Order: sequence, then C-alpha cells, then structure tokens
Amino acid sequence: MIDFVFKPFEEMTTEDYRKVGFKSGLEIHQQLHTEKKLFCRCPAGRYSKNYNAEILRHMRPTLSELGEYDGTALMEFKTKKEIIYQIHRDTVCTYEMDDTPPFEINDDALDKGIAIGMLMNCVIIDELHIARKQYLDGSIPTGFQRTAIFGVDGWIPYKDRKINIIQISIEEDSCREVSDIGHTRVYNTDRLGMPLIETVTAPEMLTPVEVMEVGEILSAVVRSTGLVRTGAGAAREDVNVSVTGGTRIEIKGVPSLGRIPKLTYHEAMRQWNLLRLREELKRRGITPETFKSKVDNVTKLLKKTKYQPIVNALSNGNLVNCVTLKGFKDLLRWQTQTDTYFSKEISDRVRVVACLNTLPNIIHSDSAGETLAASEWQTLKKHVGAKDKDTIVLVWGDERDAKTGAGEIEIRAKEATIGIPSETRQALKDGTTGFERILPGPDRMYPDTDLPPKKITLERIEELRKILPEPIWEREKWYRELQIPEDTIRPLAISKFANLFKKLVSELKINSVLAAVALIQYPKRLAKKKFDISNLTEEKILEIFELYAKGKTSREGILLLMEETAKSGMINKDKIQPMLKEKDLNKILEEAAYETEHIKINNPEKKNVIILGKAMNKIRGRIDGSKVSKQIIKN
Repeated sequence: MIDFVFKPFEEMTTEDYRKVGFKSGLEIHQQLHTEKKLFCRCPAGRYSKNYNAEILRHMRPTLSELGEYDGTALMEFKTKKEIIYQIHRDTVCTYEMDDTPPFEINDDALDKGIAIGMLMNCVIIDELHIARKQYLDGSIPTGFQRTAIFGVDGWIPYKDRKINIIQISIEEDSCREVSDIGHTRVYNTDRLGMPLIETVTAPEMLTPVEVMEVGEILSAVVRSTGLVRTGAGAAREDVNVSVTGGTRIEIKGVPSLGRIPKLTYHEAMRQWNLLRLREELKRRGITPETFKSKVDNVTKLLKKTKYQPIVNALSNGNLVNCVTLKGFKDLLRWQTQTDTYFSKEISDRVRVVACLNTLPNIIHSDSAGETLAASEWQTLKKHVGAKDKDTIVLVWGDERDAKTGAGEIEIRAKEATIGIPSETRQALKDGTTGFERILPGPDRMYPDTDLPPKKITLERIEELRKILPEPIWEREKWYRELQIPEDTIRPLAISKFANLFKKLVSELKINSVLAAVALIQYPKRLAKKKFDISNLTEEKILEIFELYAKGKTSREGILLLMEETAKSGMINKDKIQPMLKEKDLNKILEEAAYETEHIKINNPEKKNVIILGKAMNKIRGRIDGSKVSKQIIKN
C-alpha cells in the first residue's frame, strides 16, 4: 500500500483515505464567558494593544516528578529565546507572573464548563485535581499552565455513529503572540489567565471533511449554551492526524473550521510521503544505524560568491557551515506536500530551533542551478569529500546559530530514516503545514501543589442539569420535522432565540417558517442596513409576535416593527396601523389599477406586479402581501 500516490485534494475519495489509514481527532479550546479569570480575580475579556510595562524572561526546562525532561522543553531551550511580555495594569496581576499563589478556582467558570460537559454526555468526575502543564515557548509567563480534567467518556452523535469524547478540561488561556523574530519573542498578556475548556475527541474521523463537520457540531454545542465567548480568538482548534505506519501529528491553532479539510489532507499526504521516503532510504541502505553525516566550516571557500544571501551573511561577519548527507542525492527534492519538498522540513527546523528566520536559510546541491555557480558546488564537494550520491547543505549565521542550524539539519535528515517525527505543526495559509515544535510528551504534566482537590457534588451537577438547553441535535431534528428553511436550522439551534422560537411555535401557534425567518434572517437584513440589532431582545420580539397573534399587525408588519425597534430601541405602537378590511383593500386596489392604466407597459404580464407594488406602498404592514396578490388575481 506504500505505493499509493496522493491525488489532488478535490479527487481524493473516502476509499483513498481508507487505503492510507487516515485518522484524525480534535482538541477544541473555547473561552468561557466569565467576568473574572480562572485563578485570580482580574477581569476577563478586556483586549487592548496598549500596555503599561514590559517584562523580560528566559525560559528553562525543569525536571518532571520522574526526574525527566520533556522533549519540547529541551527544544525550546535550544532556541535561546528572550521572552518579552507586554502588560496592562488593569488586566494582569502578580499571580500571572508567578509572584503570588493562585486563588481558588473560579466557580462560575467551573459550573459553565461542567454544564457543557454534560451536554456532551460526559461523566463528571467527583473530585477535581489541578495539574501543571509545562509551556516553555513562553506563552505563559510562569512556564506552566494550570489545568484540570472534569469530564470523561462523553460522546456526540455524528451521521450514523457516535464520536467519543475522551476528556474535557478547564484551564487558563495563554498570551497572544505579537512577534517572533530571531531570538526575541513578544507576547501581549491581555487574554492570559482567561478560563477556557479543552474538548478532546477520539481519533475517529476518517476523512478531512468529517473532521470539519465534527468540529462544527462541537462548536454548535458550546455556542448553544450561551456560556462561551464568541468572535476572533475565542475558539481555537488543534487537529491530530495520523496514517497507517505513522504517528500522531498535532496541527496547532487552526483559526477556522473551514480550513481543516485541506490542512488534514496535506498533513496526511506529508506523512505518507515521508514513509515512502523512509522506504527509499532503506532501499539505498540508509537506516538509523548506517546514517552518516558531517559538518565543515566552508566560509573561506565562499568569500567571492555572488549568491546574495551568503554575500549579506559574510558582510555581517557570519560564517557558513556545510552539512554532508551521505547517500541523500536528490532526496531534498522529494515531494512531501503540494509544491512542498523535504528541503522545507529541514529549513523549518533550522528556522525554529536555530532562529534563522530570514529565508532562504539553507541551500543544497540538489537544486544547484538556483543558488551557487556550478563550479562553486564542485569546489565545495571536493573540499568536504562529498561523493556523487551525496547531498551537501549550506547554512549560515553567527557562530552559535550556524552550529545549531547544522546540527538540526543532521537531526532532521536522520529522522527521515526512522519515519515521521512527533511534532506540533503550524497551519499555513496555503493549506499546508509547517514545523512548530517537538510534540510534548507526558513528562510535561505534574500535580499542582498550590491548590487542593475540589469536590464536585451530585447536588451541584443536578442543579446545573436543570439549566441545560436541549442538545442541538434534538433541536435540529425538530426543526427539520417543522420543515423550516435549511439555512436557518443550525443558526437557530445555536441562537439565543432558540427558546423563544419554541415558545412562538408551541404556545403562540406562529407559523414555524415565519418564526425561523424572523429570528434568523430578519436580523441579518437589519444588520446590513447598519441598524443596532442588539435592541432586538427576546422580550421585544415576543411582544411584536403577540401583536401579530392578536391580529394587530401583519407578517409585513413584523419586519417593520423589528426595523423600528432596531432603530430606536423601542416598539413604537403609535406606528401600528389597524389591519386593513377587505372593502378598504379593494378601494386601494382600484386606485392602483387606475394609476397603472396611464402607464405604458411593454410587457402586459407585468401589469399585476406593478399594481401590487403601488398597493403595497400604501398598505405595507396592514395586511399580508400574499393576500393582496390573491385579491388582485381574483379581481
């Protein structure tokens, strides 16, 4: 099966993904809507680019409880980053700088998290234990995130099966990255410490589209509760992907669900092609045991080169290292993703770990004509003793970075003989993925000694159960039975007006299609007109529909009253005209027909449309347009 070649994204079938053993799971992070942060009493949800101070820190790995270092922490330490935090006095306190102990966990946040966990059919644990999770990228100033699992063994329905929820946790949010250039990374701390939940599914999605669709269901579940924040950055998805023979790769921080299909397709393609690369290396006799490489300083040999990136490097006093990869000829041109090659795997590692951000940061002899002159490549090969079957790779920078870069080239090339390294990868705009860091292992988690366990009583769970909305899949099933427009079903299921819709249909006996359109589509129309739709509260909309139910306004009148309410914030009952009687309607239609007789009409079939338009201008809101249209035909 390793001979299978990935087709273009649009041509891949479910059977194709089955052949490569595609599996994917989701980790969805969703901010909870609370006034305060999770472990301090600073306000949550205040975003600002302004700051009052900056703090500089360096991150260093620490031993786990088992006396071991986490691989991610060690990789981050190699980068020698300076971490700068931009701090606003109104949103950050000494707790977040690890200068004072934490408060007890925010009970409001915990209640909201538990409620969402119950909607996902999770078993809620009876005692909460808070742990620390190391974050050596600097995104949390303390170097660790406080997190706690509160729900396990849940599920959501999907098509004809269930997708299992492994666990759901509550934890504090990290900083927002402002920039990452060279050895300096800058963070804004405005969202730091805000409560969020992390929902982890089993790897049970079998195609890229399934991953997106399950993500949409999970997003709809949390939004249907009204307990979470919405808008940019309030929800972020990490996607885990693997293929047969590969390993779990995490695509970090996917900003929108719509990007998931192409990202997971490309990640599966990358892993499959890396497995094919391993087989090619094995065919050449290159294994982890037989892999050979060496590093030479070739700065002097390139003093007269005209290749501008190296000219610039040498003018800044940098040096150039040459890495010889024995037996790797043409393999840096091995395709991994669409228009992406194995050389980028190496370049990414050099960029992240050696902090050589300016691209290109490497060049290699497999693409000789695009870089140095052919004679320069020949001179370099002869100097370092490279044979025809070898590839040489150049990397440049100051002494420390060039040494780290050369080391990363050797490491990543040797990893190709093993298969697929466990990584966290970035979601790139073109739908491909790029290296971010080594995938963290279990050694990064350890118990928090500052906070005691917390009981979650059955009484607490039962009180929360009373306020739970119906699961969205039950709402959507009912909506389809009512035959409301398909494009209103999901928006209504997650809308704050879902309960109002139920009341309108069940108690006021309002036509379900009219109610759905008024609650979902009308506000969109008004928003396009720049009206303040926040004025359309449940109470005001209910009052408008009660007027309609009592026969005091028409269907058209509902929209007019909603528009007036959005404009002014009030239902202006003085503008409600009495419903039109049949004799008055006939009089208006006669006048409209008379006016139309004096208009030149090129298409006689349009005559009734013109009469309807003239009549509606006079009676809009006092009678339904459908009744007027029927009366015109009758006349």
